[in-house]
Amino acid sequence: MSLRFGVLSLAIALAAVACGGGGGGSESPGSSSSTGSSSSSNSSSTSSSSSSGGMGYLDEEYLSGGDASIARFDDDAFGQSPAAITSNFDLDALFKQGNFLFRNELNGIGPLLNNPTCQGCHLKDGRGNPPLANSETFTSMLIKLSLGNDADNHPIPDPIYGTQIQSFGLSAIGELQDASYEAALDNVTVTGEAHAFISYEEIEGLYSDGTVFTLRKPVYYLSEAAYGEFSSGLLISPRVAPPMIGLGLLGAIPPEDIIALADEDDANSDGISGRVRYVENNTSGEAELGRYGWKSSTGSVLQQTSNAFEGDLGLTNQFAIDEGCTPSQTSCLAMAETEAQTGDSADVSDIVLASVEFYSRLLAVPQRRGFDTATNTWNADIIAGTEIFENIGCVDCHVRHFETAEAAPSVMGEVVSLVSLQPGGEPIDVLSHQHIWPHSDLLLHDMGGSCDPIVRETAEAQSCTGGADCFWVQRCEGLADGRPDGTASGSEWRTAPLWGLGLTQTVNANAGFLHDGRARTIEEAILWHAGEANNSQQAFINLSAGERSQLLAFLNSL
Repeated sequence: MSLRFGVLSLAIALAAVACGGGGGGSESPGSSSSTGSSSSSNSSSTSSSSSSGGMGYLDEEYLSGGDASIARFDDDAFGQSPAAITSNFDLDALFKQGNFLFRNELNGIGPLLNNPTCQGCHLKDGRGNPPLANSETFTSMLIKLSLGNDADNHPIPDPIYGTQIQSFGLSAIGELQDASYEAALDNVTVTGEAHAFISYEEIEGLYSDGTVFTLRKPVYYLSEAAYGEFSSGLLISPRVAPPMIGLGLLGAIPPEDIIALADEDDANSDGISGRVRYVENNTSGEAELGRYGWKSSTGSVLQQTSNAFEGDLGLTNQFAIDEGCTPSQTSCLAMAETEAQTGDSADVSDIVLASVEFYSRLLAVPQRRGFDTATNTWNADIIAGTEIFENIGCVDCHVRHFETAEAAPSVMGEVVSLVSLQPGGEPIDVLSHQHIWPHSDLLLHDMGGSCDPIVRETAEAQSCTGGADCFWVQRCEGLADGRPDGTASGSEWRTAPLWGLGLTQTVNANAGFLHDGRARTIEEAILWHAGEANNSQQAFINLSAGERSQLLAFLNSL
């Protein structure tokens, strides 16, 4: 049975437990689980001061999120708040309220949705993963849709399915219904829109030392179209849910510092031409620098939260008030009219939205491993790997360091006593003026590759034109998805922050890497790099086995 509740009763419960326990936890660096050395157990060590160049903040590089770092390295490492939040009664209570709302099902989900909870996509606040079997429904991965862009660079929706496949429909008795071929054409039944699945082709390559590596090349299939046929010219983009850590810190990076890194025309002829993307932020009413999403599609954590509530959970809110049903989905529209909140009355209250925004902004970044705080030394392999990371050009996109500016309060105002909002609010100190190490420039880069037009095929790869056993099939080369997203092309992706990288599969053992989880290891993710990253990828291939191991030691320390 799903858990549903009111904010007032939740606030009363949280007020009673605000000083401890519950939800996503918040360990202080002074607690028993986070004291002492974070050094690795093997290899020799090198003093951090050897690479500091006189800049004192480099001695605290192991604190990837500055004061918003946490010494937690288990499967709950991504679900913690910084010590400054834990130690403040009111802020800790608000964090726990947001955590509770993030993890549990809210009233008003659906009628179409990808998952009934935020946590169901962002598993333990980490990455999602592709299904483990073709029969499994996408729950922490989704498929974006369009028919290209219009003249204003907005995605042209499929007339029946819109701009995203919803895995589930909600029945009249509140049960999740998988997609079933043409099941919704009776104008009564609500099911998921379609079933997506993946087949992988194993491809081999060689390092320069003769070592063989293998990669998984995905082919994407759409089946069980429940509301009718997809349109000709369909474009799709598979994406796993990204990790949640450090989002508030990324939002506090001065925009001019990100813009200064852009080199759209490659004026310095280094082969790297990162681009800024500007987006319309529906929560502020302004054009802003895109910072979030695989293609920099949102400008703030609030916008990302609002869009995910509406687009992924079917929860309308003041910034996204329309249900996810298209005009062609008669049964979905009818079901939406039976919800408690209809029309301009939002499913999600402003308090709920603001609480989840706060939680999402304040998730702490785990400290790096491999640094001995007692002796102020790094593991020697990590030092060597750091130099390799720089020498082969990874830092040209994965920029290591920023200093945040003042972290502004929410545009929604300040949450008071967990149940009301008042205008204004104070800056968030623990996110402000921090030296941080996200290893990303937050710019768009062309990663190469291309996609063939989507074709119709049977499971035996025979051409077909329709019917339950006739699938829509996408085949691509490289990392391209072939689908423009605003001003981002079908081969451009935002540089993903690398903090927390080495804990990815500790938090979710089934998680992969890259935008669609195809890479089973960090090593495979590097090998998929192409386009602007081709020189770095080739340099990685030419490393010795020992050098590759050192680079991976560095990356696993993040």
